[in-house]
Amino acid sequence: MTVIVTRNVADRIRGFLASTMLELAPGVYMSVRYSTAVRERIWAVLEDWFQLETEASIVMVWSEPSVPGGYAVRTLGLPPVELVEVDGLLLTKRAARDEVG
Repeated sequence: MTVIVTRNVADRIRGFLASTMLELAPGVYMSVRYSTAVRERIWAVLEDWFQLETEASIVMVWSEPSVPGGYAVRTLGLPPVELVEVDGLLLTKRAARDEVG
C-alpha cells in the first residue's frame, strides 16, 4: 500500500495525484498495489514539480517489508522526517529547529 499526504501544494500536484491514486480526503491519496517502478516515477514527478512550491510539504509512506516496522517514508518540504529504530521501536526523528533551513 502507498499513501501520500500533501499540504499547501499547487492544484497541478493535487490533480496529478488524483489521476493516479484514490483521494481519500483532501490532500490524502492512496493506492493498494503499485510496483516499485510506478512509485518511483510518481515520486520523481513530485520532486520535479515541488521545486516551484513554497510553504508546502509532501509525505509518501509505503509498505517495505525489508525495513523495521515494515514501511518506509519519503518527505518533501518541512519538517523533514526520518524513521529510526531504537531498541526495536520505530521512531520519527526530526531535525532540531536551529538545524532546519
